[in-house]
Amino acid sequence: MNKILWQPNEDVKANANINKFMQWLSAKEIHKSNYSELHQWSIENLEQFWKYVLEYFNIQYSGTYQKVIQGQMPDVKWFEGIELNYAEHIFRNSNSADPAIIFKSENEQTREVSWAELEDKVSALQQLLIASGIAPGDRVVAYLSNIPEATISFLAVNSIGAIWSSCSPDFGTQAVLDRFVQIEPKILIAVDEYEYGGKKFDRQETIQELVKSIPTLQKVILISSSGKKSISVNPELIYWNDIPSHKKKIKFTRVPFNHPIWILFSSGTTGMPKAITQSTGGILLEQLKYGAFHQNVKKGERCFWYTTTGWMMWNYLQGCLLSGATTVLYDGHPAYPSRESLWSLIDQFNIAHFGISGSYIVSMMKSDINPKQQFKLSSLQSIGSTGSPLPVEGFRWIYEKVKQNVWLTSMSGGTDICSAFVGGNPMMPVYEGDIQCVALGCQVQIWDESGNETPDEGEMVITTPMPSMPVFFWNDTDKKRYRESYFEMFSGVWRHGDWIKKTEAGGIVIYGRSDATLNRGGVRIGTAEIYKALDKIPEIKDSLIVCLDKPGGEFYMPLFVMLKDGVELNDALKKTIKLQLKTECSPRHVPDEIFVCPDIPYTISGKKTETPVKKILMGKDPEKVVNKGSLRNPESLEFFIEFFQSIKS
Repeated sequence: MNKILWQPNEDVKANANINKFMQWLSAKEIHKSNYSELHQWSIENLEQFWKYVLEYFNIQYSGTYQKVIQGQMPDVKWFEGIELNYAEHIFRNSNSADPAIIFKSENEQTREVSWAELEDKVSALQQLLIASGIAPGDRVVAYLSNIPEATISFLAVNSIGAIWSSCSPDFGTQAVLDRFVQIEPKILIAVDEYEYGGKKFDRQETIQELVKSIPTLQKVILISSSGKKSISVNPELIYWNDIPSHKKKIKFTRVPFNHPIWILFSSGTTGMPKAITQSTGGILLEQLKYGAFHQNVKKGERCFWYTTTGWMMWNYLQGCLLSGATTVLYDGHPAYPSRESLWSLIDQFNIAHFGISGSYIVSMMKSDINPKQQFKLSSLQSIGSTGSPLPVEGFRWIYEKVKQNVWLTSMSGGTDICSAFVGGNPMMPVYEGDIQCVALGCQVQIWDESGNETPDEGEMVITTPMPSMPVFFWNDTDKKRYRESYFEMFSGVWRHGDWIKKTEAGGIVIYGRSDATLNRGGVRIGTAEIYKALDKIPEIKDSLIVCLDKPGGEFYMPLFVMLKDGVELNDALKKTIKLQLKTECSPRHVPDEIFVCPDIPYTISGKKTETPVKKILMGKDPEKVVNKGSLRNPESLEFFIEFFQSIKS
């Protein structure tokens, strides 16, 4: 069993939101003495659990329902017969004591948005949308930075029952079109420029291309950072600052529980991005459940997550407002003007819950910064990590270099549910390398390729429905793509595509995507195991590994490494790499060859893309295996295309 890094004291456990929920259940004669018992009850009594979540959070709705769940995955209906509104539940937390939003830009601009100001601005935009003919079910899309106007826009769109979708302005034109054209939006809300890494990027040309290529657009609302610019678009153009102010109360349009709230998109690395459509009620219940019970967010606390509007964590962050917390937004490069930039926000804004990606933690670990020596961090209660598996060394670094008494909540779920299947628990200890628990109401099992449950590592499957699972993919009327995405391998059971195992302590370890899992001579190896070992070698900046099947049952496993400036891949370094993998993992983890590459391909949301590289090296057409517009650095693929030509010849 791994080392315990943190344990909740009696005060933390007594005041944890999960504990209060357990006390509330006790009054209903449901007595559970620990989380394990509570979780088991939640999955064995799924309908009762979600009924009580609806009741516990005092969800406001119209109508009545006969059953909590109807149908089987993927054709599930929840709480049929009731209508509600997500934004309505956010504004019931309005108060004058705490700001709703705190914003900081890369150029040091800081802004607070009070609840009163948020309500006024949402009301003003709501009136404009209604006057523009936007009705429930219409799509409004955004090409926005992580700024308060993005939250304002979403809440205004949601308040009238329209459907939201967003991309961040670092998306290229084609990547945006691949997403927005699918859903036929009526209004586009956009910024004409954004700043990243100390540089400004003009987006006027992109906006003009979007307008030309999306025939359904009727209006563009433009947020201009430097005054009105000469931008030519065919539909009506309105500048954000010209939206008339209204002191009217927001009118909340309640929609059916299963009515779409937003459309999120898959990374689109292997074809047209999937238009993942989630329900208003499902997201409302899931975000309240996870935010309160697994992130332990409380009214008046301040929550931060480093994200963009193109990543589902932006949508997840809006859920903190449901708990009455203040959201802290940051727009810009996470290490500009210094590597300590994000950590400085904790003291500046008294952040309680600080969210980042696993890859960011690893990069900080390799840069050898020491936040606890530079900052007080007295307000910091929890650090959230997601996006990529967090290695044991990342856990240790948090407790050695950031804060000893902090609750580290590694979590994993994804765009598919806009939440987490596995994550944090304030009632349980943190073991190094372990995700603490499976989330309430989520039945995670580990199956082998034959569909049998296994005590060892294997495919992560979810055997019962969750309310935030997609209601459908947009324009996928027969649910063909939906079924292919999650239910093709095991009929009626959600296969998520992660390779996992359960630990002695009852936690979860995720080794990486199962579709990128290395299969070497019948032995499956998670890519995260490789990267975890390589992260300890200071000369290596980043790495990528694939395993290629060859005729006759043979295989070829090359490793590609990015080296730090001034470092050469000599025999000594190759020996170090191989010894590290052999010692920390096994001889099977040692690559057949090691090559230096100039860059590693990542999606815009920061996920390493092994599968397209594998397909390129198998001779597949590069234009078909990956949509370059979905990549943060599409030029990185050129190396692998040229590499394939060299090994082919």
